[in-house]
Amino acid sequence: MTRVSIDLNADLGEGFGRWTLTDDERLLSVVTSANVACGFHAGDAATMRRVCELAAERGVRIGAQVSYRDLAGFGRRAMDVPAAELAAEVAYQIGALEVFARAAGSRVAYVKPHGALYNRVARDEEQAAAVVDGVLLASAGGPGPGLPVLGLPGSRLHEAAAKAGLPVVGEAFGDRAYRADGTLLPRGQEGAVLHDPAEVVERSVSMARFGAVTAHCGRSVAVRARSLCLHGDTPGAVDLARRVRTALESAGVRVEAFA
Repeated sequence: MTRVSIDLNADLGEGFGRWTLTDDERLLSVVTSANVACGFHAGDAATMRRVCELAAERGVRIGAQVSYRDLAGFGRRAMDVPAAELAAEVAYQIGALEVFARAAGSRVAYVKPHGALYNRVARDEEQAAAVVDGVLLASAGGPGPGLPVLGLPGSRLHEAAAKAGLPVVGEAFGDRAYRADGTLLPRGQEGAVLHDPAEVVERSVSMARFGAVTAHCGRSVAVRARSLCLHGDTPGAVDLARRVRTALESAGVRVEAFA
């Protein structure tokens, strides 16, 4: 039987100035990919530099977590941004992180939208195309087809990225509730975020081994992903991440970066 492998990613560098939100150093000892905030929803230059250095030291892949320009709302507020402006801002964020990644002896290995942008590009063709245009702009002149795009399987973002020749990587969430169509239950709805560690661990293993999870309505839905997100801003995030990784490895799942 073919051995299953999964990448573990976490949103990191989500502080700003003197305020910190994620335990970057400890999470980087567990995950294989780091989605680094690029200053638009969280993060600043010093934080980006520090997280890139820590990730490079540990061999963790660095990903640009791009967002709407929304520091006050942590990138979770719906915004209408013209396509050309959004493309430029996505490229800007990737480019800023690339400076610090290269200085640390690494590189930006992939791109993942954050928050409201993540949800918007799952269904909005125009905004999805704008994000892809931004990735292409940031990748211009580089080796290969361009940066891989991490996102929800079957999303408009993945459709646009694949059409443009960019590699796509499916993502799943152990601590988020799913709807019957395979999309995430919006955070504003009751039960959207799961807090029981045992449940999160069980769902993570199920998605990694069997490509399926129980939706909010009770139905089993297919969730085929190469990467599993572990949110870094939840209480007890480090201990939960360790439990998930231990359970995956005990179940015979190889934990390794996709990029």
